[in-house]
Amino acid sequence: MSRADNKPKLIAFLETIRRPDVTLESIGEHDDLVDSGLLDSLALLEIITFLETEFSMDFSDTGIDSDQLSTIANILDLIEPRRT
Repeated sequence: MSRADNKPKLIAFLETIRRPDVTLESIGEHDDLVDSGLLDSLALLEIITFLETEFSMDFSDTGIDSDQLSTIANILDLIEPRRT
């Protein structure tokens, strides 16, 4: 899958976990998801679970840096090398 294929999946997921008072449309691809108010810090755990389930990613050996989950662009960059 390409980045263009992965982005709608990611956006749809973020829509399910976003804070109700902030719209996803108000957030740019490079805006920080927590600093913008779209997500709280606990939502980052939900993103990890989503990535593990949807993209068969395994962070048990490598761990994950929270910066990798800070923006839509960073998350897509994280997915890109693992596409199947």
